[in-house]
Amino acid sequence: MISEKLKNNSKIFSVSVIVLLIFRLLLTATIPLLDKTEARYAEIARIMQETKQWIVLQIDYGVPFWAKPPLSTWMSAASFELFGVNEFASRFPSFLLSLILIIIAGKMVKKEGVSFYLPGFILLTMPEFLIHTGVVSTDTSLEFCITIMMISFWQTMKNEGKTYWNYLFFVALGFGFLSKGPLITVLTFPPLFLWCCLDIKRFKTIFSKFSIIPGVLITAIIAIPWYYYAEKETPGFLDYFIVGEHYKRFVEPGWKGDLYGSGHSQPKGMIWLYLVAFVFPWIQIVLYKLWKNRPLVFKNSWVSFLLLWAFWTPLFFTISSNILHTYVLPSAMPIMFLVVYFWEEFTRKKLLISVALFFPVVVFIAYFGWFATGKLDFKMNSDKYLLENLKVTTVNKEIPIYYWKVKNYSGQFYTNGKAQVIKTEMQLDSVQTLNKKLFFVIPTKMEKEISKKQLDKMTLTQSNYKTSIFVTK
Repeated sequence: MISEKLKNNSKIFSVSVIVLLIFRLLLTATIPLLDKTEARYAEIARIMQETKQWIVLQIDYGVPFWAKPPLSTWMSAASFELFGVNEFASRFPSFLLSLILIIIAGKMVKKEGVSFYLPGFILLTMPEFLIHTGVVSTDTSLEFCITIMMISFWQTMKNEGKTYWNYLFFVALGFGFLSKGPLITVLTFPPLFLWCCLDIKRFKTIFSKFSIIPGVLITAIIAIPWYYYAEKETPGFLDYFIVGEHYKRFVEPGWKGDLYGSGHSQPKGMIWLYLVAFVFPWIQIVLYKLWKNRPLVFKNSWVSFLLLWAFWTPLFFTISSNILHTYVLPSAMPIMFLVVYFWEEFTRKKLLISVALFFPVVVFIAYFGWFATGKLDFKMNSDKYLLENLKVTTVNKEIPIYYWKVKNYSGQFYTNGKAQVIKTEMQLDSVQTLNKKLFFVIPTKMEKEISKKQLDKMTLTQSNYKTSIFVTK
């Protein structure tokens, strides 16, 4: 039965979830694509949609992108087909996957007499989950596949006889290989194995309830064809992706083999600080409740299942120096389920709700504050507004655009791939002799690399906190 306190809070949950989803949808449509990561994946999807090359991902025309599988890119490219090439279309698949997870979780807890909106409230007040509910990245699709796998495993083990959940487990595994590669097995199989070790009889249950051979075939049919054709069309892909991205990236600090940037070197164990910061305040509540109930944790099959699911990912990444805060995203769903499980025990729910709303309210105030003052275009790590003001896709769409030393991915996206790069003053001098109007995009911190003689030939026309655009006189 739903307690009176929960009934009293149900309206808060429903209103908060609806408002946060609408606000997040607004952000997907109005915030420009941000450099580097988000704009990079959006540009890869834009090139895919333009060239109709659906097998080999390209980071630039004719330049293969071997770092990630294609699932999230396929979704963004398909979204471009439906909605046109814009920020909303690139982000909508991520928003949709997050919304589906919220609905699935809501339906699961509602069967236990809990508010349908409680899981959504918890998830959307987690900084990490809220951020990824509408961001162009591979992490949301990975999180989705992991969640479907784990829920399918639990439902299969709980139900009598074989159910469709059994096959859904292998379907999610197949798409997991297409979302971020073999990492899907590393983040799911160990916690499932450890959970079964808590009761040896569970191993026997696996063989009786899972159609393993047909399931493996389902996974293979979904995943293998793309890997085969990607290697066939660009030999060397498998070695870079399997060995480089799935071994060296995690064990070599500042991995030098990254073809598309540099390793994100952090002190070992940094993942736990990310977990504390980006799953605030729910991770703190969960840790407290688990400690308080520690004698019973491993005696409860659901709590122990969630515990291993939630903390295996940060435990695994503890040994890695190349990490990002996005790596805590797979822990969001199990932490949410743990909060729901302990919800009835919380005595100060209103205070907890108020604290949970802190991050969304700050984002809300910051967004509308910048929007009202007209500072949104100046504060964003994107070239969108600079290029829009120059009308490079309308009135001035035939004017060449050159970046000094390196192109921003947002610049590539918002110029529809026509941005070019100049790496030396000799090249700069050469293009300036063309005697035609040209735009030069120069990072503010790099202006000193260009001689006064060259700068005198240009006029500053647009700038923000990190980038300036000059036009030839």
